[in-house]
Amino acid sequence: MRLMILAGGLVLALTGCGVAAETAGQVSNAASTAAVCADAVRIATADQNVTNPEAATERAHAAADELTGLAQKAANTTAAEAIDSLATTLRETTVDELVKTPAEWARKKADQVTALTKACAG
Repeated sequence: MRLMILAGGLVLALTGCGVAAETAGQVSNAASTAAVCADAVRIATADQNVTNPEAATERAHAAADELTGLAQKAANTTAAEAIDSLATTLRETTVDELVKTPAEWARKKADQVTALTKACAG
């Protein structure tokens, strides 16, 4: 009888450890996603000056590379997709686009930052 009680207690303890480990993993993933999202927003909103289109294009391409790395680290798939979408937009930025339609480019980028923020909050 004692052996059955001890075995039952051991099963309960091990089950509790499994639940605790799973919960800790979820908390860790949420913290990781929050950190990745904060970095992504910081990168995406840094230095919005487009008065020098060549330099702005280079900054956009560099930001795209950084965001691609962050997307790979995001534990949340929705956040990773939003970061990757923003990275694609920045990677495809051209000098011509910044010269001819800077407001449209800024609006598109702002919309994607908003989508990223929503994805990170959800």
